[in-house]
Amino acid sequence: MKLSFFATLEAVLRTGSLAGAAREMHVTPSAVSMQMKQLEAHFGQPLFDRAGLSVRPRPIALEIAETMREALGRLESLRRRTGARVEGQLRLGVIETMQASLLPACMAWLRNHHPALQVRPVRGRSVELLEAVKSGELDAAVVVQPTTGGSQRLLWYPVLSREMVLVAPHGAAESRAPALLKSHDWIRFDPETGTGRLAARWVRKHAPGARPTIELQSVHAIVAMVSAGLGVSVIPEPDPEAVLAHGVRIVRLGRDAPQLQVSLVARRDDAESRKLQALRDAMAEAPAAELRRPRSPAPAR
Repeated sequence: MKLSFFATLEAVLRTGSLAGAAREMHVTPSAVSMQMKQLEAHFGQPLFDRAGLSVRPRPIALEIAETMREALGRLESLRRRTGARVEGQLRLGVIETMQASLLPACMAWLRNHHPALQVRPVRGRSVELLEAVKSGELDAAVVVQPTTGGSQRLLWYPVLSREMVLVAPHGAAESRAPALLKSHDWIRFDPETGTGRLAARWVRKHAPGARPTIELQSVHAIVAMVSAGLGVSVIPEPDPEAVLAHGVRIVRLGRDAPQLQVSLVARRDDAESRKLQALRDAMAEAPAAELRRPRSPAPAR
């Protein structure tokens, strides 16, 4: 019996449905159903009362989950205490928006804690990096996690969430994002990326008449274009230093502002890899400026 099946069981209990567990584990509902059936066959009794994709756990399911939760926690503690040397090379894909913020702090943490592990960063778009992870060209990647779809071969580890904002020239008179998009050219983040698709979806909903004039994949390049008065853009919130240096204005998008979920993705077969665990630790514990940077103040209304 695979230990990963017990993690899926936890997800089913946490979400209350096979579909919810599938979204959390980034697999299909049929894969979740198959894993639960294998657990039921192993224990010789049903774990749930089913009604479609919704499930109600039986006492045995809760007992199994509680038992394995404690056991897996102890196993992980033992594994971390072994002090085994982590070495070799790790090929890590990183999207452009994370190269200047999360990556340096992550690599610094790894250098301090695992100096024999050599990380080779590879730049690319989320869709390209995902395919490279699946094919084995990369060991892992930091990408924008898609809201739907996925692969049973992949594991997802959330790293951080970033709010998207509108960036406008400092002298722009309008105070709200839809008005700015209607009165200025739209500098669009590359629509072939997950970030670009999120931005375009928000623009189509709130400023349907906006038409893109320039397409770029670099947040810093877009901020420079906005600073030059060439238009406005919806992008992940840039560093405060970049905002001050270019003299642009940040406009919040309100309650339905897109949230960019940045995650670490790796192959499911590598779940027990010490190199992957070291990378996960670095993503979680490195004092990254990305995770602690102050938010830009909202404009006066």
